[in-house]
Amino acid sequence: MSVKAFKLVSAVEREVLMGDKNHINIECIECCGKNLYIGTNDCFIYHFLLDEKLSTAGKITFAATKQLHKYLGFKKPVNELKAASALTRLLVLCDNTITLVNMMNLEPVPTGAKIKGAVTFTLNENPVSGDPFCVEVCIISVKRRTIQMFMVFEDRVQIVKEVFTPEQPCAVAVDGYYLCLALTTQYIILNYNTGVSQDLFPYCSDEKRPIVKRIGRQEFLLAGPGGLGMFATVDGISQRAPVHWSENVIGAALCFPYVVALDEEFITVHSMLDQQQKQTLPFKEGHILQDFEGKVIVATSKCVYILVPLPLEKQIQDLLASHRVEEALVLAKGARRNIPKEKFQVMYKRILQQAGFIQFAQLQFLEAKELFRSGQLDVRELISLYPFLLPTSSSFIRSHPPLHEYADLNQLTQGDQEKMTKCKRFLMSYLNEVRSTEVANGYKEDIDTALLKLYAEANHESLLDLLVSENFCLLTDSAAWLEKHKKYFALGLLYHYNGQDAAALQLWVQIVDGDIEDSTRSDLYEYIVDFLTFCSDQDLVWKYSEWVLQKNEEVGVQIFTKRPVEEQEKNINPDDIISCLNKYPKARVKYLEHLVLERKIEKEKYHTHLAALYLEAILQRKSVTTDNCTETTELLSKLRSLLQKSDLYRVHFILDKVRGTDLHMESAILYGKLEEHEKALHILVHELKDFHAAEEYCIWNSENRDLQYRRRLFHMLLSVYLNPGASDYALVMAAVDLLNNHAAEFDAALVLQLVPDSWSVQLLSPFLAGAVRQSIHTKRMTQAALGLAQAENLIYKYEKVKQKGTPILLSDKKVCQVCQNPFCEPVFVRYPNGGMVHTHCAANRRLNSNMAHHPSTSSNQT
Repeated sequence: MSVKAFKLVSAVEREVLMGDKNHINIECIECCGKNLYIGTNDCFIYHFLLDEKLSTAGKITFAATKQLHKYLGFKKPVNELKAASALTRLLVLCDNTITLVNMMNLEPVPTGAKIKGAVTFTLNENPVSGDPFCVEVCIISVKRRTIQMFMVFEDRVQIVKEVFTPEQPCAVAVDGYYLCLALTTQYIILNYNTGVSQDLFPYCSDEKRPIVKRIGRQEFLLAGPGGLGMFATVDGISQRAPVHWSENVIGAALCFPYVVALDEEFITVHSMLDQQQKQTLPFKEGHILQDFEGKVIVATSKCVYILVPLPLEKQIQDLLASHRVEEALVLAKGARRNIPKEKFQVMYKRILQQAGFIQFAQLQFLEAKELFRSGQLDVRELISLYPFLLPTSSSFIRSHPPLHEYADLNQLTQGDQEKMTKCKRFLMSYLNEVRSTEVANGYKEDIDTALLKLYAEANHESLLDLLVSENFCLLTDSAAWLEKHKKYFALGLLYHYNGQDAAALQLWVQIVDGDIEDSTRSDLYEYIVDFLTFCSDQDLVWKYSEWVLQKNEEVGVQIFTKRPVEEQEKNINPDDIISCLNKYPKARVKYLEHLVLERKIEKEKYHTHLAALYLEAILQRKSVTTDNCTETTELLSKLRSLLQKSDLYRVHFILDKVRGTDLHMESAILYGKLEEHEKALHILVHELKDFHAAEEYCIWNSENRDLQYRRRLFHMLLSVYLNPGASDYALVMAAVDLLNNHAAEFDAALVLQLVPDSWSVQLLSPFLAGAVRQSIHTKRMTQAALGLAQAENLIYKYEKVKQKGTPILLSDKKVCQVCQNPFCEPVFVRYPNGGMVHTHCAANRRLNSNMAHHPSTSSNQT
């Protein structure tokens, strides 16, 4: 695909060079800075100064001023010219002889230094000598199959090396020690220092003119077969794909990133980056194409032209304008070597951003996103395409010159709603990705506000996620947008995030009451209760407590019962809450249960109040119906559990309320709390006739009590069963079952005194067997304990005897540990640590110890 990379500008017109002398033809050219040298077929050298001019319209022109010309004195054409600017010398090849002339006056050097026998020559642009005041010249000698290397100084020449080739060389280029040669039938790489050669590929010099050109360090461009421009390194490999040029190419030049080729009718321009042909310029009768320090010069036999490259930025912008994104990016990357680093980075980022917008306009969103990221796009450039998304307070101004040609999304999509929807989805995705990255730094308010607007407009589920997490949505813009799209629940979340809980609750209450419509949450009432539960503003909690309780007592009370315990203990007085709940009996019971059963507050009034409420509710239900419904049964269970487990309520108060009712089980529990167990058991046995409950009563009342207390309760129950006034068969069987099932809880001797003489042994056989077993077990355990105690005592006695049996040696060499005098008598005192002292020393030491603990008034005298 074409791109305008070069412009052909005339440099030396025919009239300036030769006037009316039609027989003069240009044979070779050389350019060094502003100095242009032209060699002709009549053995003249012309020197021009090229002056580059830029018109007000930006057009480049060249003015060539002739300085002088020099006739070399031969009747042969000037074949080649090479400038050695470091030596101010011009090397001229004419009649197989290279002459050194002064660059300024074109006079030969006084010494007459020359190189004879040269067919063609080239300079080593990567010299190996290291001497700045000489140039290295490589010639193809008139000697058959010979290459010669020379060092050329200001006024002398010196041969360095002579190398023989397998075939006659036709063209040569040199880089360091490496020669790239076009032989008669092939191209080769030859290291003239080591003599090692590397074949490249075949080529017939008889059919086509060979081209060998050094294009960079250790790399050459060659005219290959099939109209290919081949790249080759000194290692004999190609690191670039070939370019396709004409079969009849005459010359080639390099102006990075382009390779320029000349044939009989055209100048073609190929990219080294993607090997594509980029430009074609008609140019007939051309026979010279060379590059000089980045300046590409082309000539016919009569005129000289310069290919002026358009600025790379202009070329890239032209490609982008044609929506050729890939080519533009390839060219931009390739331009890195020709542009200062800082300038390139700025330029490249802008190109990436422009390319991103081109891909975006083509709905290539993945490619656009990657380009935006790589180009570090100010995300507001993208947001500004979407009408009304940027906050009204934003000070953003689009980049100038603009990154794209679109006023807004409507123009870009031309009103296509499907495209517009896709673009909005892309922006949602892109903003969501970049909002937590460095790209968002400094623009978080703009990004989050735009994202909120997109979510609200699209009814997107992520709207709520955005508002309940950290965000930077601007309140004014966002609130108006949410209200416009009737997102009242989300608006409440926005108010809450900005610390306006009162406004949030007011909105949500209106939704629940049906004043405004918003179906975002079907459980909004429960959400409000949960919100108030964790709300730290006590005034708001009290303000809406009546509302939530009126809606649902049992759910509404959670604003008090599920509050964090620390806040309940510090900020809320339970008495105030109970007063508030007096109008809501279910809520009041729930709250008292919370205080007593969950928080386990040990205050008599709460326990008594809860028990009284349970009792009132039970009695009320019983007054309506005699059947125990599920609710009544549940209440009875709660009341009994409370009466059994709590020791804090006022027993007499509750008992007074129970008297005269049919709540016999509750009465029994209360009598048990008063230690009036006989009354309790009498109720359970004779009124309720619930023998199992009587046994359970004995068990739970004796929990955490000693064995004697437990036995006393079971004996009481047995006595109630065996009351002389009762001859009920059921009581007898209950007594038998009690004894047989709980044999361990009774003193067998006392039981035998209580049971009637008429009972058979068989009737009580389980009890008697258990009692005997228990008695034997107790006896054996006692014997075992006694035996263990005796064994332990025996061990202690053994240790005592062992200690007594240890001999103590006393001699006149041992001294008292107190007075340090020897023992004169076999009488001494031995301490547990083995130390021995005189008896009188031990007595004095004991006396002094007692005086120290009980000092007298005389002890203070000196």
